[in-house]
Amino acid sequence: MNEITLKAPAKLNLYLDITGKREDGYHLLETVMTSVDLCDKITIKRAYGQAEKIVVGCTNAEIPQNEGNICYKAARLFLSEANIRDSIEIFIEKHIPHGAGLGGGSANAATVFRGLNELYGYPLEKDELLKLGNMAGADVPFCIVGGTKLCRGTGEIISECPALKKQAFLIIMPNFGCDTKAAYKKYDEAPVKPKDALDEFFKDYPRYLYNVFEELYRSDDIREIKEALIKNGAKSASLTGSGAAVFGIFENREKAEYAKDAFSASGLFTAVVENIIP
Repeated sequence: MNEITLKAPAKLNLYLDITGKREDGYHLLETVMTSVDLCDKITIKRAYGQAEKIVVGCTNAEIPQNEGNICYKAARLFLSEANIRDSIEIFIEKHIPHGAGLGGGSANAATVFRGLNELYGYPLEKDELLKLGNMAGADVPFCIVGGTKLCRGTGEIISECPALKKQAFLIIMPNFGCDTKAAYKKYDEAPVKPKDALDEFFKDYPRYLYNVFEELYRSDDIREIKEALIKNGAKSASLTGSGAAVFGIFENREKAEYAKDAFSASGLFTAVVENIIP
């Protein structure tokens, strides 16, 4: 097999808190993430015997298509670890909005790790892939395993959590981005006390959705989107990742699709998705 095409699922942060900061400057997180069926599509081709070269292409011209792309980094890490010298081509068919907090880049990198491992007959064990994933980016290890998981540390400490039932979500991407570095700087200047509400979250999800970045941004625009989602039938709503996408949780897909119509005239990116149950 010289070519493989795989889906790269987005993720939602149902609970996201900052619990501290390491001496090296990395922030420590506590987050519950779930994979959803909004996916990019990754095609990977290999060429035997050619000088080692990695080529990245993408349907979205705003995405770097060189060594600045996280997929390039993932491929380089894999090839080095597996001692492979082939030429690799990666093409990304983009459907996940860029810079939304939906983990699109991390999902793409994770899929490159999984795809290359399959193409080459599984030379690396799962733990080895997760170690490489952590070197590529904070959310990559979760995106390698998928499902619904509790992640701590910088995202590399992954554990099982109580099963969450299948849900319908309506994702709204505003026409602005969120400056993650600026948000972390705000946290460093005035740390927010950890919410410490995981027990409540698991007892009464989705009532206890939480995202610390909402407190750091204090954005009226994000608040208004959340209020609009709830007004249109969402049981609750939250920011995902460091933003700027907001999602609402609905009783079923039909109600989420109905609510989506209320945003149709806004010109914003909208998507109805469900979480992926392994």
